[in-house]
Amino acid sequence: MNAETLTLDLETSLGRFEARLRELVDSDVEFIRLIQDDLVTAGGKRIRPRLVLLASRALGGVPREMELALAVELLHSATLLHDDLVDDAETRRGREAAFRKYGNAVSVLSGDYLLSRVLYLLAETGRLELVRLFADVARQLAEGEVFQFQVAALGEYSKANYERIIAGKTAALMRACTEGVALLADAAPMVREALRRFGYEYGMVFQMRDDYLDLMGDGQVLGKPVGGDVREGKVTLITLHLLERAAEEVGPILARRAAKPGDIARLRELAIATGAAEAVVEAITARAEQAVAALDPLPDSPAKAQLIELARSEVRRVR
Repeated sequence: MNAETLTLDLETSLGRFEARLRELVDSDVEFIRLIQDDLVTAGGKRIRPRLVLLASRALGGVPREMELALAVELLHSATLLHDDLVDDAETRRGREAAFRKYGNAVSVLSGDYLLSRVLYLLAETGRLELVRLFADVARQLAEGEVFQFQVAALGEYSKANYERIIAGKTAALMRACTEGVALLADAAPMVREALRRFGYEYGMVFQMRDDYLDLMGDGQVLGKPVGGDVREGKVTLITLHLLERAAEEVGPILARRAAKPGDIARLRELAIATGAAEAVVEAITARAEQAVAALDPLPDSPAKAQLIELARSEVRRVR
């Protein structure tokens, strides 16, 4: 399969993915249907299903790839419904957060509804190893979120704790995308480890870039105000670098969660002036190369090339 054929094949498969997704989340309960229209079927980056499909094609195609792609996207969507409520978020993908439109109970229970569809999809694969993988991922997702609150409550800010948080919140599910393909393919241990490592490292890069953009991005492009992490009391890699370079000024801003007008703008200025922003971009670039290196055991192919480009494109991503 050459690069052009791969691109057409991916777009066709993603089209089937969207159609199947609508079928899976359909409900005759109107509030559930409205939330799914708002969140699940309204689009998005679809990074996780694309990861599944590319990893599958890098191995020559695996059975039940669509069930895996759907399961990871629905688990991700369920966590968004719950996380927005926990974080008291205003928007999601440029729209009003679901719990603000429909209420807390409807939002949480709709997330649970999505989890029920994940269980159905895993059963459809008939692979107990995949069930175990998703159970472990669900554990890590929950632990990552709770640990983030623990770190904020106790003020235990460090790069090690930051990496532990994003490993649980984001990298675990990205890992399931690629390692899940290896499981479905009954791949050799070396190949499974390569895809596991790539998914994990790519997930770390993805979240590091997200956190960087939360402070340094363009709010119009992002579809939300910048500085949300600071206002929620979350310390990310860029704020950790800022604390190292300008603690006297940055510390009070973080302590008051950027409550004063101009606080976020000042953090952005300091990030550039102190080199904190540049340091984070360098860290993202280095992590992207770790993801690329993880794929060395896989034979060269257009799918592998696209996985490599996906990792390296994180350095340039603006939303």
